[in-house]
Amino acid sequence: MFLDGRIKLIQPRWGYRFSADSLHLARFATIRKDDRIIDLGTGCGIIMMIILSIKKEVSHIIGIEIQKELASQAQRNIILNGFETKASVIMGDIRDIPSKRNIFTLAICNPPYHPVPDGRINPDTQKAIARHEITLSLDDILNASKSILRRRGRLAMIYPPDRLSEIIQKMREKRFEPKRIQFIFPGHGSEARLMLIEGILEGRPGIKILPPIFDTGHQHG
Repeated sequence: MFLDGRIKLIQPRWGYRFSADSLHLARFATIRKDDRIIDLGTGCGIIMMIILSIKKEVSHIIGIEIQKELASQAQRNIILNGFETKASVIMGDIRDIPSKRNIFTLAICNPPYHPVPDGRINPDTQKAIARHEITLSLDDILNASKSILRRRGRLAMIYPPDRLSEIIQKMREKRFEPKRIQFIFPGHGSEARLMLIEGILEGRPGIKILPPIFDTGHQHG
């Protein structure tokens, strides 16, 4: 049970388990009535479950997941929570999304954000793929989002703040204009650990820095 019992969730006892990142990202993303949403790398489907539990007016949300076991968990979680008419799962590679061109209004991604050479690779395959850019890079996310979003569609992601300049540069190269940024701190007086960023495809310049989030219990993965 999750979110005061509003969400029932199947996830593995061992292997990759969702973290507070997903909750922050689902709450951060700008969600509008009748949005068609895609969750890039949905894992067990937690972001889809959160959005559908707090935003009843969403038209439809699709999760895409490359790992078969996690895609199966996401589908089971959709059924468990009664969201069959509002959500669905595709098992596949974000870099090759079939027949979904330019139809979505919002893409959400809680990506692997550690470069492969950065630190020790987790021996657990699910955790390694979820944390490190083994099967998915920032360029892959931006290319996929550009191909599946309508003009003025939104892309919301969560990343470490030390990649801020890289992300802004690459977003603009792909014609995404960063519009909203929010930093997550582990406590007062600490450096930011994570940042939430949302851009608009073909958007106009102008970035809003939102009030900080203080999350003393934050842990990725």
